[in-house]
Amino acid sequence: MSEKKFSFQEEVRRRRTFAIISHPDAGKTTLTEKLLLYGGAIRLAGSVKSRRSQNHAVSDWMEIEKQRGISVTSSVLQFEYDDYCINILDTPGHQDFSEDTYRTLMAADSAVMVIDSAKGIESQTKKLFHVCKMRGIPIFTFINKLDRDGKDPFELVEELEKILGIRSYPMNWPIGSGRNFKGVYDRQKQQVEVFGGGNHGQSLAQAVKGNVEDDSFKELLGDELQEKLIEDIELLDIAGFEFDLEQVSQGNLTPVYFGSALTNFGVEPFLEGFLNFTSPPSSRNSNQGHINPESENFTGFIFKIQANMNPTHRDRIAFLRICSGKFEKGMQVNHVQENKKVRLAQPQQFLAQDRVIVDTAYPGDIIGIHDPGIFRIGDTLCEDNSKIQYEGIPLFAPEHFSKVYTKNALKRKQFVKGITQLAEEGSIQVYKRPNIGVEELIVGVVGVLQFDVLEYRLKNEYGVDLIMERTPYRYIRWIKGDQFDPDCFNLTMDTMIVEDVDENPVLLFANEWSIATVQDRNKDIELAEISYRK
Repeated sequence: MSEKKFSFQEEVRRRRTFAIISHPDAGKTTLTEKLLLYGGAIRLAGSVKSRRSQNHAVSDWMEIEKQRGISVTSSVLQFEYDDYCINILDTPGHQDFSEDTYRTLMAADSAVMVIDSAKGIESQTKKLFHVCKMRGIPIFTFINKLDRDGKDPFELVEELEKILGIRSYPMNWPIGSGRNFKGVYDRQKQQVEVFGGGNHGQSLAQAVKGNVEDDSFKELLGDELQEKLIEDIELLDIAGFEFDLEQVSQGNLTPVYFGSALTNFGVEPFLEGFLNFTSPPSSRNSNQGHINPESENFTGFIFKIQANMNPTHRDRIAFLRICSGKFEKGMQVNHVQENKKVRLAQPQQFLAQDRVIVDTAYPGDIIGIHDPGIFRIGDTLCEDNSKIQYEGIPLFAPEHFSKVYTKNALKRKQFVKGITQLAEEGSIQVYKRPNIGVEELIVGVVGVLQFDVLEYRLKNEYGVDLIMERTPYRYIRWIKGDQFDPDCFNLTMDTMIVEDVDENPVLLFANEWSIATVQDRNKDIELAEISYRK
């Protein structure tokens, strides 16, 4: 933490908590680590480019992540920069683990969207963007890999508006691309920042300030590139959107930065611009209205649970987003959903798998608290007895389902424990068929790679070998309301009734025709694609 002393209000206002989202391989984890370099949090950025590399990304801590070279779970990273206290929520880019990202976005105040300049906006970016849009949080865009051949920058900016439906304001503009990439023009500072090639350190790029028509720019760029830059800037000024900070804060306008995270070009200007334009933690909606982060009453909610982060200790950590008040180590809080008092004795903050015990934390911070099995995703903790409950975190619809069994019947206890814990983490959803003699468990996941993670973790963390039987089901609907009577329900032959962990009735469908048919046959029943935890 910073050695300076800050008041409670100053501590709140200097916090910035954001998630980084992207399609796989756009450079999200590389950008995260370059930001950590500027905060002095790490000395060497790991590379996820080679699965054989010894230097794995510091934000990828799970063994299976290091083996596959992908992120499969969100990680929390905190560092200080220029009197700001920054909390980064680094999320999985792979679509098969998108539900973890959806939940993590609930804990963020803003989002940084990383786009590959050669590929533009890809499918996963689109999905995650819409979750940000639903929450109305500010979105900042970093268009990456400018040192490689890519799309025309005007085409990339146009994609933001046409595909995502968000207006944009380029804060800087690229000069050349690929082998001819010379740098960027900073529109606010009116200066060219020169690309020096493979700059992997923390030094700022050489900058030349002045009017784009100055002779100094002609010498630096050559006639052709200077003329192209003058035309581009003129077009942006005439036809582009105006910069409006209020529209940024409402999520309607995204500031766009061009750069290259791998070579460290444009990262520091992006960080400084982001910190300048983004806001401190804002109020959060609850059953008692919006809660001001500067309120003295401590409150927060659980958005993620992770078992066995330290396999040696078999621990289980609940990730808590602090929403108001000052957190102090050892404080007693009310677990609202269970109506029980809980003492928070071993609070931790993170740099991926590295953890430190903290004495205090503030709104916007993410802390890990020991979970003996009492917390669930979406639970609220508060200091007084006000029964504040923050808005629930949604369960998104799985798209793949398998029946699961243990190969060894003697391992049934460990099997149930592992399945239960992973379901409580939110990495899988578990259903069972009601009223049958033997309990049959069905696991639902958003992406098939989650089955691999399930099998890997049960084997390595619980000593259980799995048998999985894929089912034909591809769609799920929760039945809303309390009037459901399974005996009077008219189903199709390929539809199955199951129960979720809260014993809510759920329908599994093989195709969309069955959904429409069942809805038509049971007009008094409402089917929902998303459910909220009780």
